[in-house]
Amino acid sequence: MSKYQALKQECYEANMQLNDLKLVVYTFGNVSAVDRENGVFAIKPSGVPYEELKADDIVIVDFDNNIIEGDKRPSSDTKTHAYLYKHWPNIGGIAHTHATYSVAWSQAQRDIPIFGTTHADHLTADIPCAAPMADNLIEGNYEHNTGIQILDCFKEKNLSYEEVEMVLLGNHGPFAWGKNAAKAVYNSKVLEVCAEMAYLTLQINPAAPRLKDSLIKKHYERKHGKDSYYGQ
Repeated sequence: MSKYQALKQECYEANMQLNDLKLVVYTFGNVSAVDRENGVFAIKPSGVPYEELKADDIVIVDFDNNIIEGDKRPSSDTKTHAYLYKHWPNIGGIAHTHATYSVAWSQAQRDIPIFGTTHADHLTADIPCAAPMADNLIEGNYEHNTGIQILDCFKEKNLSYEEVEMVLLGNHGPFAWGKNAAKAVYNSKVLEVCAEMAYLTLQINPAAPRLKDSLIKKHYERKHGKDSYYGQ
């Protein structure tokens, strides 16, 4: 048995959940799970339908994009995942989807404003949208440069990847991450729900105001603050 079997299983289950939550269409989207001790991560193979996917199909790759184990080609987004794992040491899983509302905001090249408490339960900032990639970067090492695009966005907007665990890429779509692959999927669903709610809010009232700071603080801190009291 592979020494990476548990890592493959974690990655497989997260990818299947991505499909179950209707965050992907056909073979679009992927989730990875990292093993920091061994310097590798597991990721969905490219173009394999979810109904055919098995745990043994999951590919193990190192942070330099070398295949360590697996007989299939890894996701075309592997270099993006590798770049993020290299530069953000406190994430354990990454998810990329083509979920409808998230992609719509990406195509509109707009941050998702923090309108309500559902959004504030998870983060205190607007969900950022990175500027579309420059032509020379598109023509270069595109997937690697997508990782650079994400880090540049967080630097420009002065955001912490540990507090804001999601991003939109202009004209492309969403990436989300977390302490493990399951949390990355969870954050992908949260992102999609917030994207849909924000869209509907602006249809009802195009001048809807941003959530006031006191409510942002209350809702975020009751789940994440030092005196949090949400949950068991």
